[in-house]
Amino acid sequence: MFDIVGVYKRLLTEDEDITMPVAAIEALILAIADTPSSTVSETLDLVGKLTAELKRAIPNSISLSAGTDLFQQYLISNLQRPSSGNVDFEQMRAHLVGNGKVFVERAKAARETIAGLGRHFVRDGNVILTNGGSRVVGSMLREAAESSNGNHRGSTRFKVIWVLSSNSVSAAEDESAANIAALRERDIPVATIPSTAVAYCMDQVTQCFVGAEGVVENGGIVSRMGTYQIGMLAKAANKPFYVVSESHKFVRLYPINQQDLGIEQNVVDFRTAKGSVKDEDDARVGSDEGVADVEAQEKAPLSTALDDAVDYTPPHLISGIITESGVLLPSAVSEELIKIWF
Repeated sequence: MFDIVGVYKRLLTEDEDITMPVAAIEALILAIADTPSSTVSETLDLVGKLTAELKRAIPNSISLSAGTDLFQQYLISNLQRPSSGNVDFEQMRAHLVGNGKVFVERAKAARETIAGLGRHFVRDGNVILTNGGSRVVGSMLREAAESSNGNHRGSTRFKVIWVLSSNSVSAAEDESAANIAALRERDIPVATIPSTAVAYCMDQVTQCFVGAEGVVENGGIVSRMGTYQIGMLAKAANKPFYVVSESHKFVRLYPINQQDLGIEQNVVDFRTAKGSVKDEDDARVGSDEGVADVEAQEKAPLSTALDDAVDYTPPHLISGIITESGVLLPSAVSEELIKIWF
């Protein structure tokens, strides 16, 4: 059986610039190319099983779900389309794999397109606030820093306040270090602050730019823990709050609140002298509802590391979403998803 999880993790390790949705799509393309199948049904069944296996193995599968769901829709629309003439299935499959690789290359190129569009939002004298290690935000800021000439030191002068995780500053510094160093190399002043200082700094900020792990159906985003807090503070201070994201991160998810993301996160862990209250509750539920439920809970992936946790930022806090297709209002996301899926 094709090791979809191993290939997915290897792709992420080998290419530091690849996003989770693109890595998931590329892993599925490699699986189709490597696994023999002779019918459309076999191919769709293979992709469905590998997608489910990948989602079970990754604690936070929201971002990769955007890629796998998009690729499955691409397969369905292409494989079930009536073909002209007598086309051998192997030829069709080879053509599909080839087109899939082209799709992956276009998805990777989206970041540069976004950087070219987003740099126009950064002007002289601006103070930008951002958080985490978003590659697309970093690319956009570097483009803004060097946009006016070819010596990597442009005429647009701005400053950046970079929010680092207060839970594990060293891990956050490692993730963001490349972006911060690249901006400083281009003579852009960058200050780093903990998440607890965001409110203190907000009156100095001109606008906020954040990345996203997923852009959901209602125009909200799922992003690293603390993004929701920044959005709320920016709204209260009347500062623009922009999301910078590739369109392949648009995901069919409609969360109502922070607990409705479809993943389990141990962010709020109530404890007594006996240990975690959650463990006691789980043991009580298991004894009441039988072995089958316990087994189902054991199979469910957990996202226990707080550094990997995410939160949901609702659309009313977002000023605009900068994508490779242009700048969208949050209300336009559902229309974009309809175009993709229907």
